[in-house]
Amino acid sequence: MTPADVLQLIKEKEAKFADLRFTDTIGKEHHVTIPTRLVDEGFFKDGKMFDGSSIAGWKGINESDMILMPDPATAVIDPFYEETTVDLRCDVIEPMTMQGYGRDPRSLAKRAEAYLKSSGIADSALFGPENEFFIFDNVTVSSSMNGCSYEVDSYEGSWNSGKTYEDGNKAHRPAVKGGYFPVPPVDSQQDIRTAMSMACEEMGLKFEVHHHEVATAGQGEINVAANTLTKKADEVQILKYALQNVAHGYGKTLTFMPKPIVGDNGSGMHVHQSLQKEGKALFAGDKYGGLSDIALYYIGGIIKHARAINAFTNASTNSYKRLVPGFEAPVKLAYSARNRSASIRIPWIANPKGRRIEVRFPDATANPYFAFASMLLAGIDGIQNKIHPGEPGDKDLYDLEPEEDKKIPTVCHSLDMALDYLDKDRGFLKAGGVFTDDLIDAYIELKMKEVTRVRMTTHPIEVEMYYSL
Repeated sequence: MTPADVLQLIKEKEAKFADLRFTDTIGKEHHVTIPTRLVDEGFFKDGKMFDGSSIAGWKGINESDMILMPDPATAVIDPFYEETTVDLRCDVIEPMTMQGYGRDPRSLAKRAEAYLKSSGIADSALFGPENEFFIFDNVTVSSSMNGCSYEVDSYEGSWNSGKTYEDGNKAHRPAVKGGYFPVPPVDSQQDIRTAMSMACEEMGLKFEVHHHEVATAGQGEINVAANTLTKKADEVQILKYALQNVAHGYGKTLTFMPKPIVGDNGSGMHVHQSLQKEGKALFAGDKYGGLSDIALYYIGGIIKHARAINAFTNASTNSYKRLVPGFEAPVKLAYSARNRSASIRIPWIANPKGRRIEVRFPDATANPYFAFASMLLAGIDGIQNKIHPGEPGDKDLYDLEPEEDKKIPTVCHSLDMALDYLDKDRGFLKAGGVFTDDLIDAYIELKMKEVTRVRMTTHPIEVEMYYSL
Protein backbone atom coordinates (compact mmCIF):
# COMPACT_ATOMS: atom_id res chain seq x y z
CA MET A 1 0.00 0.00 0.00
CA THR A 2 1.35 3.42 -1.03
CA PRO A 3 0.60 6.86 0.50
CA ALA A 4 -1.92 7.36 -2.32
CA ASP A 5 -3.59 4.06 -1.39
CA VAL A 6 -3.85 5.18 2.25
CA LEU A 7 -5.47 8.45 1.20
CA GLN A 8 -7.92 6.49 -0.95
CA LEU A 9 -8.69 4.15 1.98
CA ILE A 10 -9.37 7.14 4.22
CA LYS A 11 -11.70 8.57 1.59
CA GLU A 12 -13.54 5.29 0.90
CA LYS A 13 -14.05 4.46 4.57
CA GLU A 14 -14.67 8.10 5.55
CA ALA A 15 -12.08 7.70 8.29
CA LYS A 16 -11.96 10.65 10.65
CA PHE A 17 -8.79 9.76 12.54
CA ALA A 18 -5.37 8.19 12.04
CA ASP A 19 -3.81 6.28 14.94
CA LEU A 20 -0.02 6.27 14.91
CA ARG A 21 1.42 3.17 16.62
CA PHE A 22 4.95 2.48 17.85
CA THR A 23 6.61 0.05 20.28
CA ASP A 24 8.85 0.89 23.25
CA THR A 25 11.91 -0.92 24.60
CA ILE A 26 10.03 -3.49 26.67
CA GLY A 27 7.64 -4.27 23.81
CA LYS A 28 4.57 -2.28 24.85
CA GLU A 29 2.66 -0.48 22.12
CA HIS A 30 1.90 3.25 22.32
CA HIS A 31 -0.23 5.47 20.12
CA VAL A 32 -1.16 9.04 19.29
CA THR A 33 -4.27 10.00 17.30
CA ILE A 34 -4.54 12.77 14.71
CA PRO A 35 -7.37 13.93 12.41
CA THR A 36 -7.13 12.53 8.89
CA ARG A 37 -7.24 16.06 7.44
CA LEU A 38 -3.57 16.22 8.47
CA VAL A 39 -2.75 13.07 6.47
CA ASP A 40 -1.54 13.93 2.97
CA GLU A 41 1.33 12.88 0.69
CA GLY A 42 3.70 15.13 2.65
CA PHE A 43 2.77 13.46 5.93
CA PHE A 44 4.46 10.24 4.79
CA LYS A 45 7.70 12.18 4.19
CA ASP A 46 7.65 14.50 7.22
CA GLY A 47 5.97 12.31 9.87
CA LYS A 48 4.69 13.50 13.23
CA MET A 49 6.90 15.04 15.92
CA PHE A 50 6.54 13.66 19.46
CA ASP A 51 8.26 13.76 22.85
CA GLY A 52 10.49 10.71 23.29
CA SER A 53 11.58 11.62 26.83
CA SER A 54 8.43 10.12 28.34
CA ILE A 55 9.16 6.64 26.95
CA ALA A 56 11.08 4.53 29.49
CA GLY A 57 14.61 3.78 28.32
CA TRP A 58 14.61 6.38 25.55
CA LYS A 59 15.63 10.04 25.29
CA GLY A 60 16.54 12.54 27.99
CA ILE A 61 14.35 15.64 28.30
CA ASN A 62 17.15 17.75 26.79
CA GLU A 63 17.02 15.82 23.48
CA SER A 64 13.46 14.59 23.45
CA ASP A 65 12.16 15.52 19.99
CA MET A 66 11.70 12.55 17.66
CA ILE A 67 9.60 11.76 14.62
CA LEU A 68 6.96 9.08 14.12
CA MET A 69 7.31 8.11 10.46
CA PRO A 70 4.24 6.18 9.27
CA ASP A 71 4.67 3.10 7.09
CA PRO A 72 1.86 3.27 4.50
CA ALA A 73 2.08 -0.49 3.88
CA THR A 74 0.73 -1.10 7.41
CA ALA A 75 -2.50 0.90 7.08
CA VAL A 76 -5.60 -0.89 8.38
CA ILE A 77 -8.99 0.18 9.68
CA ASP A 78 -9.20 -0.33 13.43
CA PRO A 79 -12.24 -2.51 14.30
CA PHE A 80 -12.36 -1.44 17.96
CA TYR A 81 -12.90 2.33 17.76
CA GLU A 82 -16.34 3.92 17.55
CA GLU A 83 -15.17 6.55 15.06
CA THR A 84 -13.64 5.17 11.88
CA THR A 85 -9.89 5.21 12.40
CA VAL A 86 -6.97 4.01 10.28
CA ASP A 87 -4.01 2.50 12.18
CA LEU A 88 -0.48 3.17 10.90
CA ARG A 89 2.63 1.55 12.32
CA CYS A 90 5.56 3.90 12.60
CA ASP A 91 9.34 3.91 12.68
CA VAL A 92 10.90 6.26 15.22
CA ILE A 93 13.25 8.68 13.45
CA GLU A 94 16.04 10.93 14.71
CA PRO A 95 15.23 14.45 13.41
CA MET A 96 18.91 15.44 13.14
CA THR A 97 19.81 12.54 10.84
CA MET A 98 16.41 11.34 9.57
CA GLN A 99 17.63 7.80 10.31
CA GLY A 100 15.95 5.20 12.50
CA TYR A 101 16.46 5.83 16.22
CA GLY A 102 19.03 3.39 17.59
CA ARG A 103 16.72 2.18 20.36
CA ASP A 104 13.58 1.94 18.21
CA PRO A 105 12.63 -1.76 18.01
CA ARG A 106 11.09 -1.51 14.54
CA SER A 107 14.11 0.28 13.09
CA LEU A 108 16.32 -2.39 14.65
CA ALA A 109 14.28 -5.15 13.01
CA LYS A 110 14.79 -3.48 9.64
CA ARG A 111 18.54 -3.29 10.28
CA ALA A 112 18.53 -7.03 11.03
CA GLU A 113 16.85 -7.80 7.71
CA ALA A 114 19.29 -5.53 5.87
CA TYR A 115 22.24 -7.27 7.53
CA LEU A 116 20.92 -10.70 6.54
CA LYS A 117 20.81 -9.60 2.89
CA SER A 118 24.25 -7.99 3.04
CA SER A 119 25.72 -11.20 4.49
CA GLY A 120 24.89 -13.03 1.27
CA ILE A 121 23.50 -15.96 3.25
CA ALA A 122 19.84 -15.33 2.47
CA ASP A 123 17.53 -12.59 1.26
CA SER A 124 14.72 -13.18 3.76
CA ALA A 125 13.89 -14.88 7.05
CA LEU A 126 10.43 -16.16 7.91
CA PHE A 127 9.15 -16.17 11.49
CA GLY A 128 6.01 -17.91 12.74
CA PRO A 129 5.38 -17.47 16.49
CA GLU A 130 2.70 -19.44 18.34
CA ASN A 131 1.35 -17.07 20.98
CA GLU A 132 -0.33 -18.78 23.94
CA PHE A 133 -2.50 -16.90 26.42
CA PHE A 134 -5.01 -17.19 29.26
CA ILE A 135 -8.53 -15.75 29.26
CA PHE A 136 -9.70 -14.97 32.80
CA ASP A 137 -12.98 -13.72 34.23
CA ASN A 138 -11.47 -11.79 37.11
CA VAL A 139 -8.00 -10.67 38.23
CA THR A 140 -7.12 -8.83 41.44
CA VAL A 141 -3.68 -7.54 42.43
CA SER A 142 -2.54 -5.89 45.65
CA SER A 143 0.98 -4.73 46.50
CA SER A 144 1.86 -2.47 49.41
CA MET A 145 4.56 -2.10 52.05
CA ASN A 146 2.81 -4.49 54.43
CA GLY A 147 1.56 -7.17 52.08
CA CYS A 148 0.99 -8.39 48.55
CA SER A 149 -1.38 -10.79 46.83
CA TYR A 150 -2.89 -11.64 43.48
CA GLU A 151 -5.74 -13.88 42.40
CA VAL A 152 -6.89 -14.94 38.96
CA ASP A 153 -10.18 -16.66 38.34
CA SER A 154 -11.88 -18.37 35.44
CA TYR A 155 -15.12 -20.29 35.24
CA GLU A 156 -13.02 -22.96 33.51
CA GLY A 157 -10.60 -23.20 36.45
CA SER A 158 -10.52 -26.71 37.89
CA TRP A 159 -10.56 -25.14 41.39
CA ASN A 160 -14.15 -24.01 40.71
CA SER A 161 -15.57 -27.55 40.47
CA GLY A 162 -17.08 -27.24 43.95
CA LYS A 163 -18.18 -23.60 43.72
CA THR A 164 -21.87 -22.66 43.93
CA TYR A 165 -23.03 -20.37 41.13
CA GLU A 166 -26.33 -18.49 41.07
CA ASP A 167 -27.38 -20.22 37.86
CA GLY A 168 -25.79 -23.54 38.85
CA ASN A 169 -22.37 -25.10 38.35
CA LYS A 170 -22.42 -26.93 35.02
CA ALA A 171 -19.27 -28.95 35.89
CA HIS A 172 -17.85 -29.14 32.36
CA ARG A 173 -14.33 -27.73 32.63
CA PRO A 174 -10.77 -28.87 31.77
CA ALA A 175 -8.80 -30.62 34.51
CA VAL A 176 -5.25 -29.57 35.36
CA LYS A 177 -3.20 -30.35 32.23
CA GLY A 178 -6.45 -31.55 30.65
CA GLY A 179 -7.23 -28.66 28.35
CA TYR A 180 -5.75 -29.87 25.08
CA PHE A 181 -8.40 -29.96 22.34
CA PRO A 182 -11.61 -30.92 24.23
CA VAL A 183 -14.81 -30.04 22.40
CA PRO A 184 -17.42 -27.73 24.01
CA PRO A 185 -18.85 -27.50 26.59
CA VAL A 186 -15.53 -28.42 28.28
CA ASP A 187 -13.93 -25.90 25.95
CA SER A 188 -16.10 -22.95 26.88
CA GLN A 189 -14.14 -20.43 24.78
CA GLN A 190 -14.72 -21.60 21.22
CA ASP A 191 -16.81 -18.59 20.27
CA ILE A 192 -14.58 -15.96 21.84
CA ARG A 193 -11.49 -17.41 20.14
CA THR A 194 -13.39 -17.42 16.84
CA ALA A 195 -14.25 -13.75 17.37
CA MET A 196 -10.57 -13.06 18.10
CA SER A 197 -9.52 -14.91 14.94
CA MET A 198 -11.99 -12.89 12.87
CA ALA A 199 -10.65 -9.66 14.38
CA CYS A 200 -7.12 -10.73 13.41
CA GLU A 201 -8.31 -11.32 9.83
CA GLU A 202 -10.03 -7.93 9.82
CA MET A 203 -6.71 -6.34 10.78
CA GLY A 204 -4.84 -8.01 7.94
CA LEU A 205 -3.48 -11.18 9.58
CA LYS A 206 -3.88 -14.58 7.92
CA PHE A 207 -5.55 -16.76 10.54
CA GLU A 208 -4.60 -20.46 10.39
CA VAL A 209 -5.79 -22.22 13.56
CA HIS A 210 -7.18 -21.67 17.04
CA HIS A 211 -7.65 -24.11 19.89
CA HIS A 212 -7.74 -24.60 23.64
CA GLU A 213 -4.32 -25.23 25.15
CA VAL A 214 -3.16 -27.71 27.79
CA ALA A 215 -3.85 -25.78 31.00
CA THR A 216 -7.09 -25.43 32.87
CA ALA A 217 -8.61 -21.95 33.39
CA GLY A 218 -8.91 -20.76 29.80
CA GLN A 219 -5.55 -21.27 28.13
CA GLY A 220 -5.70 -20.88 24.37
CA GLU A 221 -3.69 -20.35 21.22
CA ILE A 222 -4.39 -18.54 17.96
CA ASN A 223 -1.89 -18.90 15.11
CA VAL A 224 -1.54 -16.80 11.99
CA ALA A 225 0.67 -17.33 8.95
CA ALA A 226 4.42 -16.75 9.05
CA ASN A 227 5.93 -13.57 7.66
CA THR A 228 9.23 -11.76 7.29
CA LEU A 229 10.90 -10.44 10.44
CA THR A 230 9.66 -6.85 10.71
CA LYS A 231 6.21 -7.66 9.36
CA LYS A 232 5.86 -10.62 11.74
CA ALA A 233 6.87 -8.51 14.74
CA ASP A 234 4.24 -5.96 13.65
CA GLU A 235 1.72 -8.80 13.44
CA VAL A 236 2.51 -10.00 16.97
CA GLN A 237 1.64 -6.50 18.20
CA ILE A 238 -1.56 -6.52 16.14
CA LEU A 239 -2.51 -9.98 17.45
CA LYS A 240 -1.97 -8.93 21.07
CA TYR A 241 -4.04 -5.81 20.54
CA ALA A 242 -6.87 -7.67 18.80
CA LEU A 243 -7.08 -10.50 21.33
CA GLN A 244 -6.99 -8.29 24.40
CA ASN A 245 -9.64 -5.96 22.99
CA VAL A 246 -12.00 -8.76 21.96
CA ALA A 247 -11.66 -10.27 25.43
CA HIS A 248 -12.38 -6.86 26.97
CA GLY A 249 -15.50 -6.56 24.81
CA TYR A 250 -16.69 -9.93 26.14
CA GLY A 251 -16.23 -8.75 29.72
CA LYS A 252 -13.14 -10.92 30.16
CA THR A 253 -9.42 -10.24 30.46
CA LEU A 254 -6.61 -11.85 28.45
CA THR A 255 -2.94 -12.13 29.37
CA PHE A 256 0.18 -13.37 27.59
CA MET A 257 1.99 -13.59 30.95
CA PRO A 258 3.99 -16.85 30.93
CA LYS A 259 2.99 -18.17 34.36
CA PRO A 260 -0.17 -16.62 35.83
CA ILE A 261 -1.28 -19.86 37.55
CA VAL A 262 0.74 -22.34 39.60
CA GLY A 263 0.92 -26.09 39.00
CA ASP A 264 -0.20 -26.15 35.36
CA ASN A 265 1.31 -25.35 31.98
CA GLY A 266 2.52 -21.83 31.33
CA SER A 267 2.17 -19.84 28.12
CA GLY A 268 5.02 -19.79 25.64
CA MET A 269 5.68 -18.34 22.21
CA HIS A 270 7.24 -21.12 20.17
CA VAL A 271 8.92 -19.44 17.19
CA HIS A 272 9.16 -21.23 13.84
CA GLN A 273 11.90 -19.79 11.62
CA SER A 274 13.62 -20.43 8.31
CA LEU A 275 15.79 -18.73 5.69
CA GLN A 276 15.14 -18.25 1.97
CA LYS A 277 17.29 -17.12 -0.97
CA GLU A 278 15.92 -16.41 -4.43
CA GLY A 279 12.83 -18.45 -3.55
CA LYS A 280 14.82 -21.46 -2.34
CA ALA A 281 14.23 -22.93 1.15
CA LEU A 282 17.72 -22.92 2.66
CA PHE A 283 16.81 -25.15 5.61
CA ALA A 284 15.80 -28.13 3.43
CA GLY A 285 18.45 -30.80 2.97
CA ASP A 286 19.45 -34.41 3.45
CA LYS A 287 20.84 -34.20 6.98
CA TYR A 288 19.07 -35.04 10.27
CA GLY A 289 15.35 -34.24 10.19
CA GLY A 290 15.53 -33.27 6.52
CA LEU A 291 17.68 -30.25 7.39
CA SER A 292 20.57 -28.70 5.49
CA ASP A 293 24.00 -27.88 6.89
CA ILE A 294 22.91 -24.21 6.96
CA ALA A 295 19.96 -25.13 9.18
CA LEU A 296 22.15 -27.16 11.54
CA TYR A 297 24.65 -24.32 11.82
CA TYR A 298 21.76 -21.92 12.47
CA ILE A 299 20.67 -24.18 15.33
CA GLY A 300 24.25 -24.29 16.56
CA GLY A 301 24.33 -20.50 16.74
CA ILE A 302 21.11 -20.35 18.72
CA ILE A 303 22.32 -22.97 21.19
CA LYS A 304 25.66 -21.19 21.59
CA HIS A 305 24.05 -17.82 22.31
CA ALA A 306 20.80 -19.04 23.91
CA ARG A 307 21.47 -17.62 27.36
CA ALA A 308 22.12 -14.14 25.96
CA ILE A 309 19.07 -14.50 23.71
CA ASN A 310 16.99 -15.34 26.81
CA ALA A 311 17.26 -11.69 27.86
CA PHE A 312 15.12 -10.82 24.82
CA THR A 313 13.03 -13.98 24.27
CA ASN A 314 12.16 -14.43 27.97
CA ALA A 315 12.08 -10.84 29.04
CA SER A 316 10.30 -10.94 32.39
CA THR A 317 11.00 -12.28 35.86
CA ASN A 318 7.81 -14.32 35.41
CA SER A 319 9.29 -16.00 32.31
CA TYR A 320 11.54 -18.10 34.55
CA LYS A 321 8.59 -19.45 36.58
CA ARG A 322 7.81 -21.31 33.33
CA LEU A 323 11.41 -22.29 32.51
CA VAL A 324 11.90 -24.70 35.41
CA PRO A 325 13.81 -27.98 34.80
CA GLY A 326 11.72 -31.13 35.09
CA PHE A 327 8.41 -29.56 34.16
CA GLU A 328 6.65 -28.90 30.86
CA ALA A 329 8.81 -26.09 29.50
CA PRO A 330 11.70 -26.89 27.11
CA VAL A 331 14.78 -25.83 29.08
CA LYS A 332 17.35 -28.25 27.62
CA LEU A 333 19.48 -26.71 24.86
CA ALA A 334 19.16 -29.61 22.46
CA TYR A 335 17.43 -30.19 19.12
CA SER A 336 15.23 -33.04 17.94
CA ALA A 337 12.85 -33.97 15.13
CA ARG A 338 10.42 -35.67 17.50
CA ASN A 339 11.16 -34.68 21.06
CA ARG A 340 9.14 -31.76 22.43
CA SER A 341 11.27 -31.70 25.58
CA ALA A 342 14.11 -30.30 23.43
CA SER A 343 14.27 -26.52 23.21
CA ILE A 344 14.62 -26.67 19.41
CA ARG A 345 12.34 -28.93 17.43
CA ILE A 346 12.26 -29.80 13.72
CA PRO A 347 8.57 -30.09 12.82
CA TRP A 348 7.53 -32.79 10.37
CA ILE A 349 6.75 -31.17 7.02
CA ALA A 350 5.40 -32.99 3.97
CA ASN A 351 6.81 -30.40 1.54
CA PRO A 352 10.54 -29.68 1.93
CA LYS A 353 9.89 -26.08 0.86
CA GLY A 354 8.37 -25.54 4.29
CA ARG A 355 11.33 -26.96 6.20
CA ARG A 356 11.94 -24.95 9.35
CA ILE A 357 13.02 -25.11 12.97
CA GLU A 358 10.94 -24.30 16.05
CA VAL A 359 12.60 -22.57 18.99
CA ARG A 360 10.44 -23.44 21.98
CA PHE A 361 11.77 -21.49 24.96
CA PRO A 362 10.55 -17.93 24.10
CA ASP A 363 7.39 -16.39 25.54
CA ALA A 364 5.23 -13.42 24.64
CA THR A 365 6.61 -11.02 27.26
CA ALA A 366 9.36 -10.60 24.66
CA ASN A 367 9.63 -7.49 22.55
CA PRO A 368 9.05 -9.32 19.24
CA TYR A 369 11.35 -7.05 17.22
CA PHE A 370 14.26 -7.72 19.59
CA ALA A 371 13.47 -11.42 20.07
CA PHE A 372 13.27 -12.28 16.37
CA ALA A 373 16.32 -10.17 15.51
CA SER A 374 18.44 -11.73 18.29
CA MET A 375 17.60 -15.27 17.16
CA LEU A 376 18.33 -14.38 13.54
CA LEU A 377 21.71 -12.87 14.45
CA ALA A 378 22.62 -15.93 16.53
CA GLY A 379 21.69 -18.13 13.58
CA ILE A 380 23.76 -16.03 11.18
CA ASP A 381 26.73 -16.29 13.56
CA GLY A 382 26.28 -20.07 13.61
CA ILE A 383 26.25 -20.24 9.80
CA GLN A 384 29.24 -17.92 9.35
CA ASN A 385 31.31 -19.86 11.89
CA LYS A 386 29.92 -23.31 11.02
CA ILE A 387 28.86 -24.00 14.60
CA HIS A 388 27.49 -27.56 14.58
CA PRO A 389 24.91 -28.26 17.32
CA GLY A 390 26.20 -31.77 18.05
CA GLU A 391 24.09 -34.90 18.17
CA PRO A 392 20.28 -34.55 18.39
CA GLY A 393 18.50 -35.11 21.69
CA ASP A 394 15.91 -37.73 20.81
CA LYS A 395 15.56 -39.12 24.34
CA ASP A 396 13.07 -37.81 26.89
CA LEU A 397 15.24 -35.01 28.24
CA TYR A 398 13.15 -34.82 31.41
CA ASP A 399 14.10 -38.39 32.34
CA LEU A 400 17.87 -38.71 31.88
CA GLU A 401 20.39 -40.29 34.20
CA PRO A 402 22.08 -37.58 36.34
CA GLU A 403 25.46 -37.91 34.62
CA GLU A 404 23.91 -37.65 31.18
CA ASP A 405 21.67 -34.81 32.27
CA LYS A 406 24.66 -32.70 33.37
CA LYS A 407 26.14 -32.82 29.87
CA ILE A 408 23.21 -30.99 28.27
CA PRO A 409 23.21 -27.21 28.85
CA THR A 410 20.05 -25.39 29.84
CA VAL A 411 18.54 -21.96 29.30
CA CYS A 412 18.88 -19.35 32.04
CA HIS A 413 16.96 -19.81 35.30
CA SER A 414 16.39 -16.11 36.05
CA LEU A 415 16.14 -12.78 34.25
CA ASP A 416 19.21 -11.34 35.98
CA MET A 417 21.20 -14.39 34.86
CA ALA A 418 20.05 -13.78 31.27
CA LEU A 419 20.95 -10.09 31.48
CA ASP A 420 24.41 -11.02 32.74
CA TYR A 421 24.93 -13.36 29.78
CA LEU A 422 23.65 -10.64 27.43
CA ASP A 423 26.16 -8.19 28.87
CA LYS A 424 29.06 -10.63 28.34
CA ASP A 425 27.95 -12.15 25.00
CA ARG A 426 26.86 -9.19 22.87
CA GLY A 427 29.31 -9.33 19.96
CA PHE A 428 27.04 -11.39 17.68
CA LEU A 429 24.21 -8.89 18.25
CA LYS A 430 26.32 -5.93 17.11
CA ALA A 431 27.17 -7.50 13.75
CA GLY A 432 26.09 -5.17 10.96
CA GLY A 433 25.26 -2.46 13.48
CA VAL A 434 21.92 -4.13 14.26
CA PHE A 435 22.10 -3.87 18.05
CA THR A 436 24.34 -1.23 19.63
CA ASP A 437 26.06 -1.03 22.99
CA ASP A 438 23.84 1.96 23.72
CA LEU A 439 20.66 -0.07 23.20
CA ILE A 440 21.95 -3.15 25.04
CA ASP A 441 23.12 -1.08 28.03
CA ALA A 442 19.80 0.78 28.19
CA TYR A 443 17.86 -2.49 27.94
CA ILE A 444 19.88 -4.11 30.74
CA GLU A 445 19.41 -1.05 32.96
CA LEU A 446 15.65 -1.01 32.35
CA LYS A 447 15.22 -4.73 32.97
CA MET A 448 17.42 -4.75 36.07
CA LYS A 449 14.96 -2.30 37.64
CA GLU A 450 12.30 -5.01 37.24
CA VAL A 451 14.64 -7.60 38.77
CA THR A 452 15.40 -5.31 41.71
CA ARG A 453 11.74 -4.57 42.36
CA VAL A 454 10.95 -8.27 42.57
CA ARG A 455 14.05 -8.94 44.68
CA MET A 456 12.97 -6.31 47.21
CA THR A 457 9.38 -7.53 47.53
CA THR A 458 8.54 -10.07 50.23
CA HIS A 459 6.73 -13.05 48.72
CA PRO A 460 3.79 -14.76 50.50
CA ILE A 461 5.57 -18.11 50.14
CA GLU A 462 8.51 -16.68 52.09
CA VAL A 463 6.15 -15.82 54.95
CA GLU A 464 4.74 -19.33 54.81
CA MET A 465 8.20 -20.93 54.89
CA TYR A 466 10.09 -18.65 57.26
CA TYR A 467 7.70 -16.77 59.54
CA SER A 468 7.84 -19.30 62.40
CA LEU A 469 11.56 -20.04 62.28
